Amino acid sequence: MTIGSQKDIDGLTEIGKIVALTISEMKRCARIGMTTKELDDIGERFLNNRGAVSAPKTTRNFPGNTCISINREIAHGIPGNRKIQPGDLINIDVSAELRGYFADSGHSFQMHPYNSSLTRLCNYTHNTMMKVISSLKHGVKLNEIGRIIQTEAEKGGYKVIKNLCSHGIGKSLHEAPEILPVYNKHDKRVLKEGMVITIEPFLSTGADYVVEQSDGWTLCLPDSGFAAQHEHTIIITKNQPLILTVA
Repeated sequence: MTIGSQKDIDGLTEIGKIVALTISEMKRCARIGMTTKELDDIGERFLNNRGAVSAPKTTRNFPGNTCISINREIAHGIPGNRKIQPGDLINIDVSAELRGYFADSGHSFQMHPYNSSLTRLCNYTHNTMMKVISSLKHGVKLNEIGRIIQTEAEKGGYKVIKNLCSHGIGKSLHEAPEILPVYNKHDKRVLKEGMVITIEPFLSTGADYVVEQSDGWTLCLPDSGFAAQHEHTIIITKNQPLILTVA
């Protein structure tokens, strides 16, 4: 999607804020012993009370309203009877739609008691995302996104999960362009003012790829490593990008 009017900006800003507030509410309510289905129900009620609907559920028939991935589950975790345990690494990913506009955001965090290495992984991944975002504007090559993610991961002692990408968004959940998380010197595409995209690095302490599980959705590392993800939806401008998924 490319922004065509102030109406587009207002619509994206509204759904972006709702998505961000949904994640904040779910994180606030997460408790030891709660099932991921109970946490997902909180997200569903929060979205519905604001007139929004789950994008993966309505457009992809995902068996939940939000994606809740725990420990070695990295993405697309299906809410169910699994109970949250002390020290769990949790990723909440919320994608939602309101009046034809879509936004997508994700957040990785740990339940108490905290493990310093997992806390660092979450914080470092968030900082990597923000470093990418702060570098983007009209005219920047799209492969700069992958270059920064790859460079920062190596600096931090992490690997980049290569088969999960950032992407376009706005009028549907996943749009062009697909944005690789590693540097591709052959990619000549350039960011343009008004483009709406996600930035979502996945950094790993183990493998650099994820494997789909037998449920057809859940993505896990094939080894004993951990991974974190943070994601914002942004609009490219002539200067600093506009981050939509903020409360």
